[in-house]
Amino acid sequence: MEPVIPDLRDTVRADAYARLLEMQELLLHDSTDAIAGMATLSALLHHAFGHLWTGFYRVVEPGRLLRVGPYQGSLGCQDIAFGRGVCGTAAAEGRTVVVPNVHDFPGHIACDSASNSEIVLPLIRANSELLGVLDLDSPVLERFDVIDQQGLEQIVRTLLATLR
Repeated sequence: MEPVIPDLRDTVRADAYARLLEMQELLLHDSTDAIAGMATLSALLHHAFGHLWTGFYRVVEPGRLLRVGPYQGSLGCQDIAFGRGVCGTAAAEGRTVVVPNVHDFPGHIACDSASNSEIVLPLIRANSELLGVLDLDSPVLERFDVIDQQGLEQIVRTLLATLR
């Protein structure tokens, strides 16, 4: 039986990410499947923190196009071009993008009008191949900070280490 996802909304965020990392390692220690890993992480992060949208956009045309992958929450955009919106920017630039107020982000794509802040992390393999991005949206302004960035970057590194 799989463990229950804890509600970590009232937990010190650094501690919350440490707990989720332990769960991730437990759940994915024998998995090398990218889609299964993405689906598991989407559920873990979404339910632990109660975000509006938590999921992945996968590269379907390298350097050109992302397509929605496993996610939890409201509907996501189907396709996002590299360089467009927060996800496309993170993919094109190969860096984490933290947006305190999405309404101030030039070219923001409003897949869900309830979104007010966002963090997007690229999934880059050791050989520099971009697999996609991890996208988290919140209805709360300034929801994501450096603690989230560090915690999520560790979770992404751990996911990438399990894939072949």
